[in-house]
Amino acid sequence: QVHLVESGGGSVQPGESLLLSCQTSGFPFSDTNMRWLRGGEWVASSTSAGGTLYADRVKGRFTISRDHNKSTLYLQMNNLKPEDTGLYFCGYGNYLGQGTQVTVSS
Repeated sequence: QVHLVESGGGSVQPGESLLLSCQTSGFPFSDTNMRWLRGGEWVASSTSAGGTLYADRVKGRFTISRDHNKSTLYLQMNNLKPEDTGLYFCGYGNYLGQGTQVTVSS
């Protein structure tokens, strides 16, 4: 059974940072391309081969990474802006976790 559990969200001020984590199980994580979404919008992707892609609005501020030993996907979010506010999901294919809320406000 596929499990995707996001964590690390919170309320921060503009310019601050957060590290989101997505603990996975039930599928071959190391062979799976993964992505982060904010609501229904794509944020970043990580391929099983180590490639990364970012939406223009987060490029240079967010970093997606993965730890195959821990079957965990990460999203380091720096220089957060109010427009980054939202519910962040990790997933692949038709599978998504329950999400973790990020709120950026002064």
